[in-house]
Amino acid sequence: MLAFVYDILFLLAAGGESKGGYMEFYNKYLNYPGFEAWKFINLAIFVAILVYLLKKPLGDAFRATRDAIRAELIKAEEEKKAALSRLTSVEAKLASLDNERQLVLNKAKMEADSEKSRILENTDDEVNKLRQQTEGEIARLAQLTKVELKRFSAEESVRLAEEKLRSRIDANADANLVKTGIQAIGGLN
Repeated sequence: MLAFVYDILFLLAAGGESKGGYMEFYNKYLNYPGFEAWKFINLAIFVAILVYLLKKPLGDAFRATRDAIRAELIKAEEEKKAALSRLTSVEAKLASLDNERQLVLNKAKMEADSEKSRILENTDDEVNKLRQQTEGEIARLAQLTKVELKRFSAEESVRLAEEKLRSRIDANADANLVKTGIQAIGGLN
């Protein structure tokens, strides 16, 4: 299209084959091999038309993308703040957890000490009770043994006396003892 415009300009400006003027300028500067200015002008017009036609849809697309990126950045910043607040709360919990652990250990140690002293007191009480029971049992067994020894001593004394008497009593003494015993009762009726 631009070539057509150049050709028209060329014909109008040249008006023929005169020296100098537009043709010489055209051949010297604009029609330089490999440069041809009309190609660059054509490209500039094409780019201008493309920019004009695509400016609104591309601008809207770029604006939407920019807004989406901005929203994602804002959301990421909010998530970062939330994560930092959670991190500080977790760190605070961890710090308090160490304190709580120390308190639990101290409380457990105190409870263990009190339980130890209670067990020692209970053990002492039980030892005293067992000692008293043992002493009572020993006293009862000693008393029982004394009673048994007295009975055994009495039985043994009776047995020894009986043996002694049997060895001294003969048939005459036995008859005399029987008569005396009968008379003491009141005689024979």
